Amino acid sequence: MSPIIDLHSHSYYSDGSLSPTELVTRAHAQGVKLLALTDHDETKGLAEAQEQAKKLGIHLVNGVEVSVSWQSKTIHIIGLGVDIDNPELQAGLKQIRDERVKRAKKIAEKMQKCGLENVWQEITEEVGFEAITRTHFARYLLARGHAKDMQQVFKRWLAPKGKAYVNGQWVALEQALAWIKQAGGQAVIAHPIRYRLTHAKLEELVKDFKQHGGVGIEVVGSYSNVKERSYVASLARRFGLLASVGSDFHSPGNPYIELGRNLTLPLETNAIWQDWPAYQDALQAVAS
Repeated sequence: MSPIIDLHSHSYYSDGSLSPTELVTRAHAQGVKLLALTDHDETKGLAEAQEQAKKLGIHLVNGVEVSVSWQSKTIHIIGLGVDIDNPELQAGLKQIRDERVKRAKKIAEKMQKCGLENVWQEITEEVGFEAITRTHFARYLLARGHAKDMQQVFKRWLAPKGKAYVNGQWVALEQALAWIKQAGGQAVIAHPIRYRLTHAKLEELVKDFKQHGGVGIEVVGSYSNVKERSYVASLARRFGLLASVGSDFHSPGNPYIELGRNLTLPLETNAIWQDWPAYQDALQAVAS
């Protein structure tokens, strides 16, 4: 029996709703044995998560999800197994978080022009962290009755063509990959289907990613169907990338995305965790 693995999740240190302790506890309840906490451009939650993981017997991988700009598109790159004390990585993440604050202020200004008052003050009081994301604004708008659900709030307000949309200006792909490598981590393209790229453009992204030292791609996610998983698995094989899995869990409020659920890799892929000591330990734990 293989251990349940989930290498993409978020706490309230970025745009998740659970504390790192609560996240790890929930993962344990779902049977996850190997977990990565991958907050957006932030690693503050990892020490707390590691402490809880040790208590519960979960093997926690230090992770981070880095925002990059590639051909005017926002792409997310996951760093797995990173040294969170690496100065180059931390300086880079701080640079991105500073850009997040600038973007968030512009979003708040647009919302204010639409008639919403005291947006910046109220949302910073609610969030309290540097990594303010569009999800925080979406929750703010939902709580005040400006949409019926997350899909509608993004379409009306925060997606391209939305009333308060602001495109983020992040770091270059090669820069983010260099930081992850310097921190001893492995770089993975997160949720490749979500970028809505043509097959030709996605293959171009994969080529650039591989050329600059990227090693993995998220083949399986809670968001992906069988056809999408098969296609991304074929990309992994063609370009010699290792395969990763991740729920991209943010909140218990989404019934379609749960930690560790439906994250089995296609047999023809090479798992990124295959040679990790943490995976070998997880295997032994399951066997015993």
